[in-house]
Amino acid sequence: MHVSVTFRHMDSSEPLKLYAEEKSERIGKYLSEPVEIHWVLSIEKIRHIADATVTANGVTIKAQGDTQDMYAAIDIVLDKLLGQAMKHKERVKEHKQNGEPVSIRYSAAEGAPAGAAGKPRVTKKENQFVKPMSVEEASMQMDVTSGDFLVFTDSSTGNTSVIYRLKDGGYGLIETTR
Repeated sequence: MHVSVTFRHMDSSEPLKLYAEEKSERIGKYLSEPVEIHWVLSIEKIRHIADATVTANGVTIKAQGDTQDMYAAIDIVLDKLLGQAMKHKERVKEHKQNGEPVSIRYSAAEGAPAGAAGKPRVTKKENQFVKPMSVEEASMQMDVTSGDFLVFTDSSTGNTSVIYRLKDGGYGLIETTR
């Protein structure tokens, strides 16, 4: 975690800087690394203003607070930041659908005749992890990969599905039912 403190319209204070850095450690529990926090502490007449910007893995959270005491202003801003960070963590948790990857094993039937004339036989066996995702996420995954198909668990139905690339550039979808 990287914490920087800037003082405006006031003298630099080591105790205030240490207080802001110490309190900032609490935010790290809710956001994924790398976390950068920039504090701006300033005084305008009798108002002590604390302003903080947190940047963590593409997420930016901002908060501002003002009181007649700088330590209290830092505490107010920290409470606001923690509330926003907790909301963000809950949104990320809900978005993941609480799904566990499922391992599906593909293999030829045991005891099948190996060289039956005129019948195709399985020459390759693969194990794949099947991730829960929506059909839209699967099509986006196909856009970035060079594979011809993708096996996934449809997060809306819970069934295993296969999306495959068509010759015309589109995608086909095979949905299984139980």
